[in-house]
Amino acid sequence: MMHTWFECKVRYEKIMENGASKKVTEPYLVDALSFTEAEARIIEEVSPFISGEFTVSDIKRANYSELFDSENTEADRWFKCKLLFITLDEKSGAERKTATTVLVKAKDLRDAVKNLDEGMKGTMADYTIASVAETAIMDVFPVSVD
Repeated sequence: MMHTWFECKVRYEKIMENGASKKVTEPYLVDALSFTEAEARIIEEVSPFISGEFTVSDIKRANYSELFDSENTEADRWFKCKLLFITLDEKSGAERKTATTVLVKAKDLRDAVKNLDEGMKGTMADYTIASVAETAIMDVFPVSVD
């Protein structure tokens, strides 16, 4: 199933651990067919968790070819991983590198690489990991297929 991911930024008053309230902007990822649907979905998803008013301050397309979730309860961060697939051009014999970006849920950097390799197990293509960086993404909402 092909996903179209949108990164939606939600701005609201968050009650901090010390009891003070602070305006925050948090990014979330939603699976949607359009910007309009992405906005409707993010409002629906975050409404139960945010008391008071909030605004969707930004929506942009997020170019992730794949998403690897984690069953580990300690895995609470999302890492953006850039992969380079190496293919051989039959005619010229030259190596071609094709970049793709995947999102991996993990508890830390080391765990992200482990989960990435685990998720890529079924892939026949050769790839190298070009970069792994922690994102600010709070949560991901794929379309639930009922």
